[in-house]
Amino acid sequence: MSLPTESIPHRLPSESETQLSQQSSRTLAAHLPQNGTTRTFKIVDDNGEENAIELPASALHLLTEMLSQMAQGNAVTVVPIPAELTTQEAANLLNVSRPHLVKLLEAGEIPFHKVGTHRRVRFEDLMRYKENINQKRMEALDELTAQAQALNLGYD
Repeated sequence: MSLPTESIPHRLPSESETQLSQQSSRTLAAHLPQNGTTRTFKIVDDNGEENAIELPASALHLLTEMLSQMAQGNAVTVVPIPAELTTQEAANLLNVSRPHLVKLLEAGEIPFHKVGTHRRVRFEDLMRYKENINQKRMEALDELTAQAQALNLGYD
């Protein structure tokens, strides 16, 4: 079930929310599962009635990050990302133009399939490509840094 974005307030957290988020994020972080399991929590309603809720590790990590951001005074918005993306959605996530993304797809850089005449990209494939590109960029930067240091160009 998703909430309409109009019903979610877009505002910075108050001072009391910031303090509570800081305490909550620390407590939750101490109980994060390390092996991808779930955690069961008890929720106590206004009448004192307890209800158990089981949450997957991925949701707990996301909740911890949200609380950490709120503890720093930042507003937080959750945007769902579908498992399959249109070319425009994929291009937006890579911060490139749609025509450039299509070239990458057609060159076989990123796997895709067609639904009718429309290309679709799996989110996992797109993130794998992005990680690979970032890794290559870091390796190139490390190489340039090593060359600059070897030539004593003043980059210590």
